[in-house]
Amino acid sequence: MSYDGQFPHADPPEPEFREPPRRGRGTALVVAAALVPTALAGWLVWQAMSSPEDGTPAQVLPLPSHSAAASAQGSPAPPSATAPSTPAGPARSSAAPDPDPKPGGGPLTGRTVVVDPGHNPGNFRHLREINRQVNIGTNSKECDTTGTASNAGYTEAEFTLDVSRRLKTLLEKQGATVKFTQNGDRPFGPCIDERARIGNEAKADAVLSIHADGSAAGHRGFHVILPARVKSGAADTSAIVGPSRVLGEAVVGNFVRETGDAPANYLGAPNGLVVRRDLGGLNLSTVPKVFIECGNMRDREDIALLTDPAWRQKAARGMAEGIAAFLKG
Repeated sequence: MSYDGQFPHADPPEPEFREPPRRGRGTALVVAAALVPTALAGWLVWQAMSSPEDGTPAQVLPLPSHSAAASAQGSPAPPSATAPSTPAGPARSSAAPDPDPKPGGGPLTGRTVVVDPGHNPGNFRHLREINRQVNIGTNSKECDTTGTASNAGYTEAEFTLDVSRRLKTLLEKQGATVKFTQNGDRPFGPCIDERARIGNEAKADAVLSIHADGSAAGHRGFHVILPARVKSGAADTSAIVGPSRVLGEAVVGNFVRETGDAPANYLGAPNGLVVRRDLGGLNLSTVPKVFIECGNMRDREDIALLTDPAWRQKAARGMAEGIAAFLKG
């Protein structure tokens, strides 16, 4: 997915962030340890131990909003995860996906996860088809896009399929049933409305759409996109806003813990969470769903990570652990 500073047919992203009071580092660690759900332990430790690039003091993020808004909509209980031993998380160096899961179940047995690899490697050969307009509730948008690519030609679609396959292996190892919206097995698409429909029809317990950004050089980091509260035409996200927020927080915390990466430095959302109302894959979803933009393919430092198989395995682990924390409640 590419921003390039423009949001066709949409408002700019709305950061899920309120400026907290500044605290010293010692206070930040005490507050994090005492009050914040452990699913965000990795992110909070990183936040407490490091300062933003502009040199301003480290800040404690607002407490996650697991309470009234989420519980009133039937969301799972706040996720849990084991706190990391270091701010960047434990070192993991395997470049290959984990072995195939052994039969016999696991903690996610009976849960269904839909993984949505952003774009399709064949989209660029089917521009007429993917430019077709589809209704996303708030307005109409293109069926799909080609996605972005690195300056050297490494495509977003290639990246998302690789990470998605790694994620599938990890989730299945824990017993989950994993379904893809596409696996490079169709000439183009699916369209964004069909991507949402696949998750809905699967009655998925969680859906994760995997992307990489195409912003300007110097823009670094990942972010997770949450659905806005939308009720228009075929779109009604009122039942999923709360649960999706809990899912997004779990993914952010575990992604930081596994990769050691920081949230994007160019969206005004230092907690890594952004709300958007212009994405059909979110607007049309009736099950908890978030997007993750894993990094910027146009930045030299980020693309060095995105093209590294070992880093992609860490990224997949962060996503898998975030989803698992959400599902285990």
